Formats: sequence, structure tokens, C-alpha cells
Amino acid sequence: MKAAEFFTPEGRQLIEQAIANAELDTSGEIRLHVEVAFEGDILDRAASVFARLNMHRTQQRNGVLIFFAIRNRSFAILGDIGVNGVVPENFWDETKTVMESHFRNSEFALGLAVGVKMVGDQLKKHFPHLRSDTNELVNEISFDSSEA
Repeated sequence: MKAAEFFTPEGRQLIEQAIANAELDTSGEIRLHVEVAFEGDILDRAASVFARLNMHRTQQRNGVLIFFAIRNRSFAILGDIGVNGVVPENFWDETKTVMESHFRNSEFALGLAVGVKMVGDQLKKHFPHLRSDTNELVNEISFDSSEA
């Protein structure tokens, strides 16, 4: 299986629309990256993807990556320095718990969309949308490009 084939077209649209909707109210940037599998520590892998997607180059350092690995049955949420400095201490864990409740029911697209919305709501509080804002990063799901 390729990562790009994991979601139905409807599921993929649900997630990408959730990203677009979340970013309407904030200058923050949200990306989802999906891989079939990885080796090593999930946070190290997520940090590598974060850098490769240039998420650290947003003007306000307000990017958030949701990294999702299918076969590993794991995911991570990684916020840039600007985000981590302002969100409540338990925010990432609370978001992961809500997402996991959907994943346990095999509602992966819905769980990711709900997580995106939660992240967007938090970004809106700390990084409101300004007239001068531009979409600094694409809203499409990123998939592991090394898969055959």
C-alpha cells in the first residue's frame, strides 16, 4: 500500500478542507504528512519531515505538523517554536487523546480532521488572521515520496 492510497477521496477532501477552514481564521499554518512506515523515534522523524517541508520558515514560526504513520499505528503533533511558546501545556496531549478516540474506531480521516480543527482553534487564539496574511504553505496532504 502507498500512503497516498490510504484515504478515500472523500476522506482526503475532508482533511484538506479542515486545513483550509482552520487557516481561514489564523495566520498559522497546518500540514499533515502521511507515511506507510518509518524506523526510529517518531518525534525525530516528525522533526525531519517538519524541516523538509520548510515549516520552520513561516514568518511567525507558527506552523504545526501532524505526522501520521499507518503501519506503525502512531502519530505525532509538532508545533514550531512560536506555537509551543503560547499553547496551554496540556494542549498537544488533549488533542492526541481526541484524535485517538476516532482512530480506535478506524475513523482516521475524521480523527485527523478533528485534530486539525482543534489545532486551528488554538492557533486562532494566538495568531489571528490578518489582512496581510498569505497562505505560506500548501494545504494538501503530504505523502512520503520515497515509496515505490
